[in-house]
Amino acid sequence: MPSLIRHYINGQFVETEKRFQNINPLNGRLVSEVCEASQAEVDAAVKAARAAMDGSWGRMPVAERAQWMHRIADGIEARFEEFVAAEVADTGRPVKQARTLDVPRGIANFRFFGDLIKTAHTECFETTTASGDRALNYTVRKPLGVIAAISPWNLPMLLFSWKVAPALAMGNAIVAKPSEEAPSSAALLAQVMHDIGLPAGVFNLVNGLGGGSTGEFMTSHPGIDAVTFTGESRTGSHIMKAVADGVKDISFELGGKNAAIVFADADFDKAVDGVLRSSFTNSGQVCLCSERVLVQRPIFERFVAALKEKTEALRLGWPMDEDTDIGPQISKEHQQKVLSYFELAREEGATVVTGGQVPVFGDERDQGSWVQPTIWTGLPDSARCLREEVFGPVCHIAPFDTEEEAVARANDSAYGLAAAIWTQDITRAHNVAQRMRAGLVWINTWYLRDLRTPFGGVRLSGIGREGGRHSMDFYSETTNICVKL
Repeated sequence: MPSLIRHYINGQFVETEKRFQNINPLNGRLVSEVCEASQAEVDAAVKAARAAMDGSWGRMPVAERAQWMHRIADGIEARFEEFVAAEVADTGRPVKQARTLDVPRGIANFRFFGDLIKTAHTECFETTTASGDRALNYTVRKPLGVIAAISPWNLPMLLFSWKVAPALAMGNAIVAKPSEEAPSSAALLAQVMHDIGLPAGVFNLVNGLGGGSTGEFMTSHPGIDAVTFTGESRTGSHIMKAVADGVKDISFELGGKNAAIVFADADFDKAVDGVLRSSFTNSGQVCLCSERVLVQRPIFERFVAALKEKTEALRLGWPMDEDTDIGPQISKEHQQKVLSYFELAREEGATVVTGGQVPVFGDERDQGSWVQPTIWTGLPDSARCLREEVFGPVCHIAPFDTEEEAVARANDSAYGLAAAIWTQDITRAHNVAQRMRAGLVWINTWYLRDLRTPFGGVRLSGIGREGGRHSMDFYSETTNICVKL
């Protein structure tokens, strides 16, 4: 892993004097220094991307672009363990997650969209005019243009490639910024692009912060045609304002305050294991995590006790240990944010079933950004801790009595990203799922994804959908061509 992370602009690695530090949240040690892009570097990246779009890349045949997607995937696979090490160093996540989810999904994203563009079809209609003549209407997809892509720190490789792969597959050129908290795997991806000889300017990487820095320079740049962003809802709002005058396309996957509903007839053990996973995966730093858990009253006390037991058995350990379950929070700043909600929960009257503290290890991990997996009960639905996204390893469990009550309480949120329903009554499952005000609903599972399906939320959870043809729709312009016969 490089000690200095550089930009990648127009096929060249670029150093800048202004830099910031990339810190390992496991122990607070320095991972690397990262070059911060100024307006000048962003200008150069946008110019390079525009030249690539106007050159061969924007007119390249689909089959040839598909081959490039597979070359990128092959390049990642050839450096698999380097990408794993980058993910672990930046985030402190367990190595088993990086090896089984993050890096494999990065590879799969490029291969999936490379294959998808070869099979995608367009519409064709034959029309009869009032005079009896015929006309043929058919549609063609064209690249949208120069895309600004800004990705988050919680699943760096997975979510970065989730934007880059479909954008490139559809023939766009891209200016991408990874999170300043986790830039290493994006830097490795730039190296892969360089090594396979991807045409200069097609993929450009600029590092930096958000407001008043690289992120703002990108989203306000007149040469950008569209912005795709995953991150906090407040940041999404700022980006909307930045692109409003240009009426530019946006795709936002934002925050969530997701509910899990556990009915009394659920398979109890599977529901407990499912909620354990949906609450604490990646130390709760997943927008899809269940921070609000509603459990039907007949099994409420038993469920709380069972989840408490399993939560306390989770192992907070070294990331390279295969039996580690929980890693640190991404940074000291985020750790303090989560801890502030722990304090707020006590002020609002929560019962702390387990957790709620900073663990003490007696080794270098005490310099890291750790918090204990935490369960609350006893808060009213109006409590701030149940209205605002914590984005940490925490859930609140509350009892409910009727299906109507569960649906109403689950939907009582400014967010609308995901929900999970646990019941063995298939009719109830379908009925409740269709009433959820969320972009994704799981029944008797969580985080099970098919890359062809739409991904995204409503309200504060985002705008638009990603995945399969939905990504193709965003990253392309559709033109209708009418020919009178």
